Amino acid sequence: MTGYGRVLKQQDGYDLALEIRAVNHRYLECTVKLPRSYGYLEDKIKEMVQKRIARGKVEVALTLHRQETETPAVQVNHAAVCAYLKALLQENQLLAQELDDGAAENAFLPQDLGLSDLLRLPDLFQTVSVEEDAETVWQVVKPALEETLEHFLQMRQTEGTHLKQDIASHLDAIEEMTNQVERLVPESVQLYYDKLYQKIKDLLQDRVVEESRLVTEAAIVAEKLCVDEELVRLHSHIAQFRDFLESTEPVGRKMDFLVQEMNREVNTTGSKSQSLAITKLVVDMKSEIEKIREQIQNVE
Repeated sequence: MTGYGRVLKQQDGYDLALEIRAVNHRYLECTVKLPRSYGYLEDKIKEMVQKRIARGKVEVALTLHRQETETPAVQVNHAAVCAYLKALLQENQLLAQELDDGAAENAFLPQDLGLSDLLRLPDLFQTVSVEEDAETVWQVVKPALEETLEHFLQMRQTEGTHLKQDIASHLDAIEEMTNQVERLVPESVQLYYDKLYQKIKDLLQDRVVEESRLVTEAAIVAEKLCVDEELVRLHSHIAQFRDFLESTEPVGRKMDFLVQEMNREVNTTGSKSQSLAITKLVVDMKSEIEKIREQIQNVE
């Protein structure tokens, strides 16, 4: 079932944005989009989602930024300073060996670096960040995720109410057409008997038609054309489907299976029918069942 929920929060020094969206899917498939530094939250988020959602292709997107409440600590990279000075010393020693006559003392590199010199050198200063505690971060994300799930499920609940009404209307139509088929079945058997009697009479012409033999043959064919069992099962499936509509548990897969059974009973009824009126009703019933099949793909 489709759904959407979104929450924006500022909590405990963090700016947080959390979205949950879902589209129809036969099973539950959950993906989580996170900043790379918070990848350790993925399993916990999926676990919470799986407890509240049973079906659908669900995507959770989290954006999380820590507010800078303290002045960051700055340290001098001592190792880098030593490396620069060592490099200068080595270079001066090489120059002294090449210019041993002392005529080019000004070519030597200065070994005393001032503040302006240090600031121009890369990587000599580094900002020390405070490590974030994983449990502290989760305690910020968890309540926001719960709130987002509530918004998401409320939207699903609203959509589910409309789906329930639509499916119920299709079930009413199927039940009414099933009742019409039940009323037409005796008439179709009698119609078949009359046709059979007239056909035999035409073939035998002036000879006497043996009524008892004709009744026996008609009874055999009527047994083959009987759809009472199919109609009884169809009524049962409709009643069970209505129970599913009132259930608070996930029933999408059960509905999917029940629709297949309803379609099977209707197909059997149509294959047995010798009545044009019943055949027309069967076509309409299959159309209503297909509409239900499309809708239950949205049901969890």
